[in-house]
Amino acid sequence: MLDGIEEIRTFKSGKGKLKTSVLSDPLPAKEIRQKLQLSQSAFAGFMGVSIRTIQDWEQGRRAPQGSAKALLRIAEQCPEVFQELR
Repeated sequence: MLDGIEEIRTFKSGKGKLKTSVLSDPLPAKEIRQKLQLSQSAFAGFMGVSIRTIQDWEQGRRAPQGSAKALLRIAEQCPEVFQELR
């Protein structure tokens, strides 16, 4: 944490650059759900959203935003986390 604070001080003084990362979008929700071998109902429960929301994502009527998008990244990159919750 102290390294981060020092990095900010250096940046504010004009002597350095901040490290940034660009996160890619996760795979479509349906692909992630199918890789996890979950029903829409079970996946909705893990994601903390309604089944209707999952259906809207999968049919392209809506796109995941904010924390749902972050949770989809976790489900895609660390599927064992979801599998341990079963």
